Amino acid sequence: MDPETLATAIRIGNPANWSKAIAVKESSGGEFNPVTDEEILNAYRILAADEGVFCEPASAASVAGLLKVKDNVPDNATVVCVLTGNGLKDPSTAVEHSGNELKKGIPNDVTEVAKVMGF
Repeated sequence: MDPETLATAIRIGNPANWSKAIAVKESSGGEFNPVTDEEILNAYRILAADEGVFCEPASAASVAGLLKVKDNVPDNATVVCVLTGNGLKDPSTAVEHSGNELKKGIPNDVTEVAKVMGF
């Protein structure tokens, strides 16, 4: 397996608990669905903006999968999206895909930091 994705934890391509994941999927009647990088980034942004969750892109992939099939999920279904990785595991994604134009950083000065924070 050699996946091409911005989600670095998925790109490794050798899931440590693959057999356990397969077993849980089969016993629960769940499913795995592929998602694109754009779908991962969309879920990543939704989790941050709407839920206050800063996760790594690989974790956002589970939510991206749910968003992709949400119209096919029965109303009474129990859905679990596992988010195990903190966004600090891949901070470059936050910087590159945040939509914030302040990507070069700011001077090491408390007054400049306060300006950026809106104070």
